[in-house]
Amino acid sequence: MRAMTAVAMAVLLSVLDYTVVNIAMPDIARDVHVTASAAIWVVNAYQLASLIALLPVASLGEKFGHARMCRIGLVTFVGASLLCAASQTLPELAAARAIQGLGGACILGVNAALIRYIYPAKILGRGIALNGLVIALGVALGPSVAAAVLSFASWKWLFLINLPLGAVAMYFAVSALPKTPRTPVKFDALSAVLLALGLGGIVTGGDNFAQGGSAGVGIALLAIGLICMAVLVRLQLSQPHPLLPVDLLARAGFSIAFTTGFLAFVASNFFIISMPFNLTNVLHRGPVETGLVITAWPVAIVVTAPFVGRLADRYPAAFLTSIGMLITGIGFLLLRLLPAHPTDIDIAWRIAVAGCGFSMIQPPNNKAMLTTAPKHRLAGASGMISVSRLLGQTIGGMLVALTLGFAQPAPTKTCLTFAFLAAILGAMLSFSRVLAKKSD
Repeated sequence: MRAMTAVAMAVLLSVLDYTVVNIAMPDIARDVHVTASAAIWVVNAYQLASLIALLPVASLGEKFGHARMCRIGLVTFVGASLLCAASQTLPELAAARAIQGLGGACILGVNAALIRYIYPAKILGRGIALNGLVIALGVALGPSVAAAVLSFASWKWLFLINLPLGAVAMYFAVSALPKTPRTPVKFDALSAVLLALGLGGIVTGGDNFAQGGSAGVGIALLAIGLICMAVLVRLQLSQPHPLLPVDLLARAGFSIAFTTGFLAFVASNFFIISMPFNLTNVLHRGPVETGLVITAWPVAIVVTAPFVGRLADRYPAAFLTSIGMLITGIGFLLLRLLPAHPTDIDIAWRIAVAGCGFSMIQPPNNKAMLTTAPKHRLAGASGMISVSRLLGQTIGGMLVALTLGFAQPAPTKTCLTFAFLAAILGAMLSFSRVLAKKSD
C-alpha cells in the first residue's frame, strides 16, 4: 500500500499542477500581456517537453530502474515549480514549464509499469482504476484550489503549492517504491534526438499556423518533423528494443487502444482548455465560479471511478471504452447546445455527464495496452500510455489555439463541436475491436 501511495502522490503532483494552470490561463494571459491563443504555450511547453521525454525516460527506466526515474522526476518537477513562480514573461514561464514537463515525464513515463509490479494480474484493473482515481482527484482538486488561490493571491502561488506536496511524495518514493527488473540495453541517443526533432517540428509547426505565423516557416517545421519521424520509424524497425515501440504498435489491439486513448484526450482538451474562456468571456463567470462549475467534471470521474475499476476486471475493455467515449461525446454535445443564458446547474450537469463517460475510458483502455504487451516491454507500454495522453493533449491544445484564433464569431462553441466529433470517432474505433472479436 505504501508503494501505491508513492506512485499516487507523484502522479497527483503532476496532474494537480496541470489542472490549476488551465484554470489560471485567463489570469496568466492578462498578467503577461499576451493573447489567449499565445498563452496556450504555458500548457503546450509542459506537454511538448513531456511528450518528447516520455519514451526516452521509459527506456532509461528499463535500464536504471523505474523507481529511480520517478525520484529524479520529483526533484526536477519541484525545482522547476520555483522557476515558474519566479517567471515574469511568457518566454520565461514557458521555459520553466518545459523543465517541469521533463520532470513530469520521469513520473508519468514509469508509473504504469510500477503499478504492474505492485498489483497481481487478477486485480490489475483495480490498480489502474485507483491510479485513474488519483488523477481524477488531482483534476477535482485543481479547479477548487485554483479558485481559492486566485481569489486572494497571484497565479504564481499555484506553482508554490507543489513544494509541500513534492516533499511528501519524495518521502514515500524514497522509502516505498519497489525495485523492478532491469534490462541491460544501450540507450539509443540518436533515436531520442530524432524523436525530439520530429515531435517538436510537428507541434511547433502546427502552432505557427495557429498563431497566424509565416506559412513558409510552418511548412518547413512540419516537413522537418515528418522527415525525422519517418527516419526514426525506419531505424526502429531493425531494433530489438526500439525506443519508439513499433513492435507494440504492430499489435492490432495495442495500436487501436493507443489511438482510442489519443482521441479521448484530444476531445477532453478541446473541452478543458476552451471551457474556462467560454465561462469567463462568453458566460461572464468570475474565476471562483468558473473553477467551481468545472469541478463537476472531475467530481463525476471520482464518483464513477471505483465502479469502473471492478468493471474493467470483469468485462471486455473494448466494450467499456466504447460506451465511455459515447457518453463523453453526448456530454460535449449537450454543452454545445446550452441555452443562451444557462444557470450554473445547467452547465454543471452537462459537464458531469461528460465526466462520467470519461471515467469509463482510461482504466479498461490502459489495461488493454498493458496486458497486450509482453512483460519485458512493460516500460515501453507504460510510456505509450502516457504518450497517448500527452500527444492527445498537445495536439488538442494546438487545435484549440487554432480554433480560438480563427473560428469566429463563436470559437468556444466550435471547440465543443470538435470535442464531440473526436469522442464519437474514438467510440467507433474502439467498438471495431468488439466487432472483430465477434467475427472471430
